[in-house]
Amino acid sequence: MPGPGPTIADIARAAEVSTATVSHALGGTGRVGESTRRRVREVAAALGYSARRGPRTRTLGLAVTTYAGSAWNYVEIAYFSRLLTAATAAAHARGYALTLLPADRGAEPLWHTLAVDGMLLLDSPAGDPVLRALRARGLPVVFDGRPPDPRAGDVWVDNDHEATTREVLDHLAAAGATRIALHSAYGREYYTGAVTSAYARWCAERGVAEQIVPFDPEDAQGHAFDPVFAGPGRTRPDAVYCVYDPGGRQVLAAAARHGLRIPHELLLVCASEDPAYAAGDPPVSTVSLRPEVIGESAVAALVALLESPEGAEPGQLTVPAALTVRTSSRSGPYTAPRAAPGTPSL
Repeated sequence: MPGPGPTIADIARAAEVSTATVSHALGGTGRVGESTRRRVREVAAALGYSARRGPRTRTLGLAVTTYAGSAWNYVEIAYFSRLLTAATAAAHARGYALTLLPADRGAEPLWHTLAVDGMLLLDSPAGDPVLRALRARGLPVVFDGRPPDPRAGDVWVDNDHEATTREVLDHLAAAGATRIALHSAYGREYYTGAVTSAYARWCAERGVAEQIVPFDPEDAQGHAFDPVFAGPGRTRPDAVYCVYDPGGRQVLAAAARHGLRIPHELLLVCASEDPAYAAGDPPVSTVSLRPEVIGESAVAALVALLESPEGAEPGQLTVPAALTVRTSSRSGPYTAPRAAPGTPSL
């Protein structure tokens, strides 16, 4: 049944339309223009309108909303693909189906009528229209990554990004790095901001200058590093920590172009779940955010919200990240192995 709060008449007044138009817009019926339908649903979400919940479907939904409305294939990213596999297995083990929504549907109004019992939202950004719609319907939501404006009962699964960032930077410093650059500053999700803030605090505590190189997913050759890698030795980074999965490959390409040997002249750590980094030349140190554990934990929490009288404990469920140290961030001499014929480099 509809929960307490604003009525259809309240929405009609706020949106300056008739109550019939509101009913059609929220129900997906009638001849209502798309712009009007979207405006009505946005007003309803902003007012906190709780629409009638349908019968249980034994289906969970999952969406990556950090770039909602953009046609990008998050399934090809190792982190998401591994999380999705684990989340699907966890849902099936509990008797639920799991529906994955494509990223480019994030700007559409389907969230007001989507037939699911609850949603998993991955990397929900500030002002997330999907989250507004789900909250308006009163659907249970569990987040991968801290929501930008958490409410008292919200549940999310995340890593301790402060501790992980400090572990990586301390490791690089212990290996001899004194000018560590951060490859970041792209997404609006909590993860990017948390890592960047932790990096800034670490630099301030040690009185060293920050060097943030902007990440661009289309910059396969790492040209963002050209200005800093071409600079004088006293300012050129001697280590890089990449926040995003493709970043390590971009650094390797840029370092090769500028004649910087890894790890002799440049140390490298990349946050990634891609096993190819371990097989490269040199093998690259990586940080795993352990997406399988996050996916299973998020599904378990969402099912608890649906089935348990007590629900899931609100707040953050913390999954420790894992730093795997390989040749790219070790000090000391390194001799590249002789590759077998036809073996490609990373």
